Amino acid sequence: MHRTLNIMQAAENVVRRLRQYGFEAYWAGGCVRDMLLEREPKDFDVATSAPPAEIMRIFSHTRQVGAKFGVVMVCQGRFWIETATFRTDLDYQDGRHPEQVVFTTAEYDAQRRDFTINGLFYDPLEQKVIDYVGGRDDLEAGIIRAIGDADQRFEEDHLRLLRAVRFAARFGFAIEPDTAQAIRRHAAQITTISPERIREESEKMFDHHSRAVSLGLLMDLGLLPHLWPGESVKHITPPKTAIEIVQHLPEQADFVLTLAALLHKQPVANVRRIGHDLRCSNRQTDDLAWLIGHYARLDQAATMDLASFKKLLAHPRFGDLLDLNAAVGAAKDVPSTSIQAARHRCAEIPLDEIAPLPLVTGEDLIERGLQPGPDFKQILDRLYDAQLNKQLTTREKALAELDALVENARGTKR
Repeated sequence: MHRTLNIMQAAENVVRRLRQYGFEAYWAGGCVRDMLLEREPKDFDVATSAPPAEIMRIFSHTRQVGAKFGVVMVCQGRFWIETATFRTDLDYQDGRHPEQVVFTTAEYDAQRRDFTINGLFYDPLEQKVIDYVGGRDDLEAGIIRAIGDADQRFEEDHLRLLRAVRFAARFGFAIEPDTAQAIRRHAAQITTISPERIREESEKMFDHHSRAVSLGLLMDLGLLPHLWPGESVKHITPPKTAIEIVQHLPEQADFVLTLAALLHKQPVANVRRIGHDLRCSNRQTDDLAWLIGHYARLDQAATMDLASFKKLLAHPRFGDLLDLNAAVGAAKDVPSTSIQAARHRCAEIPLDEIAPLPLVTGEDLIERGLQPGPDFKQILDRLYDAQLNKQLTTREKALAELDALVENARGTKR
């Protein structure tokens, strides 16, 4: 097993201290799964028989974040360790939260969790796995299996439908047949999940190199038609074609680039609405719209004026634009000459000429009596384009051109 120093020691300290006070305590859930898969855990959670009040009495620096669910954050050095009392969940009314929880034993706590691979405990002091649900066997066999009654697990929390896909794709596991059938039966229930939670889960799936596998599972399990809110899903590229395109994206492709691959034929207005529907950040939506808006423009890379090409090149997503065009071309088995032309042209432009500081600024216009407004911006844009096109190479020439433009603008208004 990998040892993540510091945070692992912090989590071990929490277990040791709880034991000293006579309580059961183990590492729980994803950290145990990841260690057994020889992956480095991102965080460590502790499950214990100690009630929340006792946890807060034992540790001097705590923060209660889920009083109803018995969850306390315990500070150890610079790390916060989520420490939860063993519990069983009673009725779920909203497809996400239990109406009530009852503090219980480790075995019952394991049985309330989603999948067997996430239902394991680990005793760091004795260095042994505690398995009440067959999770270790399923890890070794590469299986995603719901704990107990699969229908009940998905009724309790509809997001588990998507989590099953993410875990299967990320770990290269198969979804156990009964679990897969339950997902198909409950697929439409993901429409009850908030757009924010769907976006977060979609990001986790599509930020990973297994994104094409995730997309294939979403399609096979009947989840894709229900995945995104409103009319959004109707605008994606036909699924089989989409999978081929996504397969050709670079391994490091992120959520925005993957979405662009799925939506590359859509008008920008549709794409912006989809970004809003998915509760993407403004930056994500702007980047998505830029990629879609400039996807077809890359065909003009060899012929567009130098200023327009430099502006394209200066955008942080220019590399993604090349990757998007390459993936679509590869999926259609059509070599993209536009990418070759763009790369050739890139190589000819020195880095310091891509986005140089403007020779003329707004202050220069204000000194000449112009006020910010449409004409103001138009003049600045015109001068900067001339600079990027190498028509203006010194500040003196740029100011002379500015004076001519200002005089012309004043003459037009007389």
